[in-house]
Amino acid sequence: MNNKKIIIPFFIAIIFGCFSFTSNILAQTNNPEIYFFYSETCPHCKTEGQFLNTLQEKYPEADIKRYEVVSNQENQKILKDFYEKYNVPKGEQGRVPVTFTPTKYFVGFSDQIGQQIESCLQECIGGTQSTSKNLIKIPFIGEVDLAKLSLPVLTVVFGTLDGFNPCAMWVLVVLVSLLLGLKDRKKIALVGGVFIFAEGFLYFLMMSAWLNAFIALSFVSFLRIAIGLFGIGFGIWRIRDFFTWNPGVCKVVDEKKSKKIIDKIKNILKPSAVPATVFGVITLAFSVNLVEFLCSAGFPTIYTRILTLQSIGQFQHYLYLLLYNFFYMLDDFVVFGVAFFTLKHFDFSDKYNRYSTLVAGLLLLILGVLLIFKPGLLMFS
Repeated sequence: MNNKKIIIPFFIAIIFGCFSFTSNILAQTNNPEIYFFYSETCPHCKTEGQFLNTLQEKYPEADIKRYEVVSNQENQKILKDFYEKYNVPKGEQGRVPVTFTPTKYFVGFSDQIGQQIESCLQECIGGTQSTSKNLIKIPFIGEVDLAKLSLPVLTVVFGTLDGFNPCAMWVLVVLVSLLLGLKDRKKIALVGGVFIFAEGFLYFLMMSAWLNAFIALSFVSFLRIAIGLFGIGFGIWRIRDFFTWNPGVCKVVDEKKSKKIIDKIKNILKPSAVPATVFGVITLAFSVNLVEFLCSAGFPTIYTRILTLQSIGQFQHYLYLLLYNFFYMLDDFVVFGVAFFTLKHFDFSDKYNRYSTLVAGLLLLILGVLLIFKPGLLMFS
């Protein structure tokens, strides 16, 4: 089958979905809702109630709803629904005060929690989740409910596009090309397998560090705007790459660094003990990851920031990172798998890589704008 028949509809579908997604911006309201569940006899509830009064005066567009849950059974049912919607662990249920913003929930109250509630409110002022279904029609797929599918789809698309850039591919292509000269499947399996595993694991650790940093700094409202501006700038850079395309070139690595990495690969492939080979491959993967991260920092930065906006638990955060990294490594799996089973070289076409750069730039640009002006549209859970 002609690759064009697959690739062109794929990119059309993604671009169509992106612009359909942003077309909902003007239809969104600017009244973020905060749900406050409390007890009349709880001193912390009283303190938070006073804090919310001040918050209401400061942000009159906010809709703060209050529910007393000790003596009111109907309010207890409403609270139970919120526990299910926000996936609140059993160990945190039954305690007051508990507060639900469009992005997160908070159990208890302190000055720090107050700052985080206000930070969430500031992020939502530019746009909130719509309770109605955000249905779009994507060619070849059909109707998609963004409220349910956007985060998984965004994870798959971002992870896949992150892997398609010259910096992420050229080292593996060189490594596989040199391995094929050995005509040794055991060597290919050892070196290629360890390289891909180490590269994926280290990338996962880097993204985890970004995620934890953004969670720790979630109360800094300017951080969202700064990352949004970064996404816009990075998106424009990727779009510019499409129009000034230079096949197979990583613009972060100069000729001297490229030669140094190739020399490392050749040293690894020399006859040596298995532990030394494995150590050399891991070292190579680490150094390559540093280069790749500079080349494609836009994706993990924007994605991990969006991930911190979701009302999901820590375990789910890491599951999404694993899903992202699987699709980030997908092109590597294909290149390595073909080399292992056929002892032939395979690489994705230059046209495919170039157009993936265009889609990547458009996505980063759109999501950067949404982070600044309509962060509520990026809150999927």
